[in-house]
Amino acid sequence: MLFHGVAKVLHGTSGIAAMLERKGLPSVLALGVFVGEVLVPVALIVGIFTRPAAIIFAFNMLVATWLVHAGDVARLSTTGGWRIELQMLYFFGAISVALLGPGRLSLTRGRGPWWL
Repeated sequence: MLFHGVAKVLHGTSGIAAMLERKGLPSVLALGVFVGEVLVPVALIVGIFTRPAAIIFAFNMLVATWLVHAGDVARLSTTGGWRIELQMLYFFGAISVALLGPGRLSLTRGRGPWWL
């Protein structure tokens, strides 16, 4: 997801802002993409604030699916796979990390409260 965020840093969030406006939401919410697609993936890779980052990431995937792939939820691809299986792989992976917490190589493992 980090590379999606880098693309938005380089090219802007006008496309996301337009999608949000079509759904009746303020376009300023598109700035949240920098949190969900840049800061959160970096936090997950480094292993800091793992559980909150994973929850934000899961929410980001739900919003992305709602904005871009809502019509694909009940459809199969031409090869027989679920059209949104990649998005759901990211979503359920994030939920797993949120529930299981950081791994043993995390920078915050064993330090601070349980939610880190």
